[in-house]
Amino acid sequence: MNNKSSTHSLNSAHFIFRVRELVKNLPPAYFAMVMSTGIISISCYLLEMDLLAHILFWLNLWFYLSLWVLSLLRIFFYHKDFFRDMIDHQKGPGFFTVVAGSCILGSQFIIISANYSASFILWIIGLILWVILNYTIFTGFTVKENKPPLEEGITGAWLLAVVATQSIAVLSTLIAAHMEQPYKLQMNFLALCMWLWGGMLYIWMISLIFYRYTFFRFSPGDLSPPYWINMGAMAISTLAGSLLISSTEAAPFLQSLLPFLKGFTIFYWVTGTWWIPMLFILAVWRHIYKRFPLKYDPLYWGAVFPLGMYTACTFRMADAMNLHFLDKVPEYFIYIALAAWLAAFSGFLHSIYNQLNWLIIKPSGTR
Repeated sequence: MNNKSSTHSLNSAHFIFRVRELVKNLPPAYFAMVMSTGIISISCYLLEMDLLAHILFWLNLWFYLSLWVLSLLRIFFYHKDFFRDMIDHQKGPGFFTVVAGSCILGSQFIIISANYSASFILWIIGLILWVILNYTIFTGFTVKENKPPLEEGITGAWLLAVVATQSIAVLSTLIAAHMEQPYKLQMNFLALCMWLWGGMLYIWMISLIFYRYTFFRFSPGDLSPPYWINMGAMAISTLAGSLLISSTEAAPFLQSLLPFLKGFTIFYWVTGTWWIPMLFILAVWRHIYKRFPLKYDPLYWGAVFPLGMYTACTFRMADAMNLHFLDKVPEYFIYIALAAWLAAFSGFLHSIYNQLNWLIIKPSGTR
């Protein structure tokens, strides 16, 4: 009896230990899964694929809540590791996925379920986290004594700061459409400010990233999936600009900026479009020419998101600016985005299966 009791206690302790190990190693950028699923759900809804849009919406809500539970457990049990990651040049920018994931889920609540209360709560969460993370991460990067060289410190993940900023602009315009004055005007002004700041931030960061691309040795291992955010940051900037263009009647000050809004929105879209062939070529170079193994990594969600966002932003831009010759682009591009999502989700399920097996394997010496 005592042997059975001690064995049960040992197995329980072993299980708890392994759960804590999984929580300890949770990547900060895992909320990119919420970003990717959310924007593909929205794209499906815009293209009248309603059933798929609703399935992805509810799945995404489960992802979001589950990741918050795991993140809070990580803060509770491993707060030193959590906050150390926040000012790590490689891992720190991944925290911005929490902001973007919150705002994209909030956009889903408005567009798909017309739940304005939930979207407003997520907007508040996103805005508060945006302020905290911006000034914590970039202050930490600035004042820390031991800093990596440029070729080791900067990646495409840095542009998640741009995505987070623009996600607030997007959700602000969507919420503003259902507000009364003067709040409608104020929300659109906030959206404009975020859109402009996101553009400035992209210019700063992409200059360093492109410099690192072209003047430092570039190995297949360096080309991590978050480099797709080079395109995704421009795609969400296009989406935010398109929504601002559509909001000019509700916010008269935007009317005077209309030529500027249209010009920069197309500028963002063209820049994002330029990145697509470049990133595909580099992916072929990495995985086919250099034979870098293609296996599941949570970072691959950062490559799925831009494909879904490009679909949504092209649809919105074509609608806002009467560029209907572009309508075929999202109609076909959505299938590329869905294929990428399915590949990442299959890898995620396989990873979960392996982790569950690892959790339930009995420690040696027990039966």
